[in-house]
Amino acid sequence: MNSVVLMGRLTKDPEGREGEKAYARFTLAVDRKRKDEQADFISCVAFGRTGEFILNHFKHGNKIAVSGSIRTGSYTNRDGKKVYTTDVWVDAAEFCEKRELNEPSEEVNGFTDAFDFEGTPFA
Repeated sequence: MNSVVLMGRLTKDPEGREGEKAYARFTLAVDRKRKDEQADFISCVAFGRTGEFILNHFKHGNKIAVSGSIRTGSYTNRDGKKVYTTDVWVDAAEFCEKRELNEPSEEVNGFTDAFDFEGTPFA
């Protein structure tokens, strides 16, 4: 089974496009269990409504939880060398931090933000 769930912070604003061929590409900094270890930087991409949701609602430094699958690939760069890639293809994303009171709740692929307006998990 190829399934992954990650929680981390965006290293910069997501890049991509909206519309018919919407996508968002971003990198998550995911902390390791031990505080004395460095974070892992995971390349992620989301398509369609999930991609648009991420483009519209997340910025550099925001904490986000994603679920999806790991995809590997390769391409030949301009120097003629083969480059191997590993990305998380995101199926769903959700907020992991308290939002401002004036921000509406949003649902994408069955997921909503994880916290209510008081910052406590929904029951």
